[in-house]
Amino acid sequence: VQLQASGGGLVQAGGSLRLSCAASGLNFRINSMYWYRQAPGKQRELVASISSKSTTNYTDSVKGRFTISRDNVKRTVSLQMNSLKEEDTARYYCYTDLRGRDFWGQGTLVTVSS
Repeated sequence: VQLQASGGGLVQAGGSLRLSCAASGLNFRINSMYWYRQAPGKQRELVASISSKSTTNYTDSVKGRFTISRDNVKRTVSLQMNSLKEEDTARYYCYTDLRGRDFWGQGTLVTVSS
């Protein structure tokens, strides 16, 4: 299983970014997919998830600002991030699990400046 994340960058507060994660090596359409983030000096936290049926969940701090989506044909999961805040600065990772094993993408850095 390989997960390749992209789309990070530097953005001003209030701006938007779209992250994308391309998956290979798994039956993508039946896997739940997740976005995590880790800010400097903090623990990794779950940001958003999307099930195989496209049921979504978000951590409270991003509700109403972030949207997770999936494209089962392109085998990608995306995270649209709007109204970004400085506290959203972190490295963002896509994640899935398969048969009890964890698989992480390499992460993509999002930096939000004031």
